[in-house]
Amino acid sequence: MKQVFLALLVVDVFLFIFIYLFFDRTWLLNSQIAFLSSSLVMIASMYSYRNMVNKGVSAGAVTDDGRDTLDKLEDPYDLYDEGEDVKEEKAEEEKLLVDVVKEERANLKKNRRSIWETTKDTKASFSFYRLSAYAALVLGFFYLNSNAILALTPYLLFLSLPPIIILYVLIKNK
Repeated sequence: MKQVFLALLVVDVFLFIFIYLFFDRTWLLNSQIAFLSSSLVMIASMYSYRNMVNKGVSAGAVTDDGRDTLDKLEDPYDLYDEGEDVKEEKAEEEKLLVDVVKEERANLKKNRRSIWETTKDTKASFSFYRLSAYAALVLGFFYLNSNAILALTPYLLFLSLPPIIILYVLIKNK
């Protein structure tokens, strides 16, 4: 996290000096508001998700059943397990459709999540840090637009830089 923050700070200082020397005040304001608000959103998102994962790990919510993530996404009910015997496959084929439907309904009811469990997972989306960062992004945009100094080219360009910088730093440090 410190490396990400340092990289964003160094890039921002360099861009501030470069734009101050070679462009006008409109570019400077648009670039700084966009870069800082986008950086705040990215840092707040990383921080809130890190807190959510740490709480989940400490609560024991993270389990490992030996299946990789791609396998869980493609086969969530483990219907296509490669380790089954031929006899089990024939027994599955012989089951009546009604029994299979009843089994699947029972599995779905068992795996249903309550509203309370769902709100626990959305805490990272509605954290104070992220909401305030998005508020800064929206207020910065409205400030530029209401004062008729919004220039979309520098705004969009510098709005997209922090995610690219953070991605580069995270890949480099992996």
